[in-house]
Amino acid sequence: MTFETGTESGDFSIKNALLSVSDKKGIQDFARFLTNCGCEVFSTGGTGDVLRRAAIPYTELSDYTGFPELMNGRVKSLHPLVHGGILSRRNLDRAEARQHGITEFDLVVVNLYPFTETICQEGSTWEDAIENIDVGGPAMIRAAAKNHDHVLVVTDPVDYQEVSRRIEKANIDECYRREMAAKAFRFTASYDATIAEYFGDSELFPDTLGLQYRRKSHLRYGENPHQKAAFYERESGFRPNIASLRQIQGKQLSFNNVADADSAMECAMAFAAPACVIVKHGNPCGVAVSSDASRAYARAHATDPTSAYGGIVAFNVPLRAETLQQVIENQFVEVVVAPSVSGDAVNLAKSRKNLRLLEASEASAGSSELRIKQVSGGLLVQEADIAEITLQDLECVTARKPSQEEIEDLQFAWRVARFVKSNAIVLAKDRRTIGIGAGQMSRVVSARIASMRAREEGLDTEGCVMASDAFFPFRDGIDSASKNGVTAVIQPGGSVRDGEVIEAANEHGMAMVLTHMRHFRH
Repeated sequence: MTFETGTESGDFSIKNALLSVSDKKGIQDFARFLTNCGCEVFSTGGTGDVLRRAAIPYTELSDYTGFPELMNGRVKSLHPLVHGGILSRRNLDRAEARQHGITEFDLVVVNLYPFTETICQEGSTWEDAIENIDVGGPAMIRAAAKNHDHVLVVTDPVDYQEVSRRIEKANIDECYRREMAAKAFRFTASYDATIAEYFGDSELFPDTLGLQYRRKSHLRYGENPHQKAAFYERESGFRPNIASLRQIQGKQLSFNNVADADSAMECAMAFAAPACVIVKHGNPCGVAVSSDASRAYARAHATDPTSAYGGIVAFNVPLRAETLQQVIENQFVEVVVAPSVSGDAVNLAKSRKNLRLLEASEASAGSSELRIKQVSGGLLVQEADIAEITLQDLECVTARKPSQEEIEDLQFAWRVARFVKSNAIVLAKDRRTIGIGAGQMSRVVSARIASMRAREEGLDTEGCVMASDAFFPFRDGIDSASKNGVTAVIQPGGSVRDGEVIEAANEHGMAMVLTHMRHFRH
């Protein structure tokens, strides 16, 4: 029996189907459905073996072409009888097709060698990658997509059910065929882009930047509720990243939830000791390290409990029930994210059904992937800012050298400053933040905000250290810091007024170290 649908381009019927898939998921049931509908199935060797074991009748492609598969399967579908059957236009080419004994294929079901999966496997070699570059498959897909007026192309097993439903209802119209053709072209484009990236891995900024991302999920909304949004992950996303997160429970994620969770986890994973980072609107409002997650959270939250309300709380160690209970009791929290979550914590979270609990098992201290920002008509592309400084990198430029305690606090504050929007000022003491000034046009204003927030939360700034993500252009930032109890400063240096800035530090008996590295974050 043949199912037909009247469309703008004439009656569409599925009489002959070509099946050649690497991903065999669901192919037996789909092929059986097609044959039960009276469709003749043609198939290549590997797919044919699966159909034969399931006792599904089919025609071997090599029997149809009269030409055997060659070179260990490298050449099997590249034949005029195959591509002529896919590209034949029923209203123009049918007579020529019949003259040459070409069977016209109405349905082409093809997916490709697992290139991405191969290169992600541990121990994968260059030769393994080369052998998993599909040639015939993309050619058949592109031919079928080009000829979508007369051919339905299917590249994803997830679509078998919908195609079957449409066949039963005689509803494979031109609009659907075009939609599937677009999906097919996206599929081959993504495949080629992944291969190109693999081949050009040594070139940081290629002449043409191929970006291929697969939609991971729709988001609750964008930066604002009136904006629609979605979350995409890289097709070749084998590097640890926030896209690997698993939502255990809670409301649908929003654009800001994902962005802030990424920032929070990236900052948390920058520390070796148990750390907690609380982020609000893209900026840390509290960061601390301690002997365990609960103590780290208590110290981070105390920095700015006002701003922490409705924030994202991230840990770099497994989350247990007692820590989650502490978070829930202390504040309203939108998202809690950790590398792993205990069963007890999962059960506890059920009492707060709207709490988004995330597990980012593959989170890392930072990825070397390029960072991309869209501007009108183009993209800005740069390396990720993952540079670290060591004790040996620091240059003390003041008469007083920092104490060991100050050195540890300075290094801590500098690490936090990397994740704060510029102009960034971080006040820290005992490996915890006590004041953060972010995103101001004036550095001295950021410094005043950091001190003001510390005072407002009742925190003692006497004996704290200060980190600045870029140099101080004037001495006023140092003078202000001294009035607020800052005893040591870490900053890049490089200003034409470095001399007067250092002189100010000496006048106040402060220690100052230069990193000769800037950490602007926009």
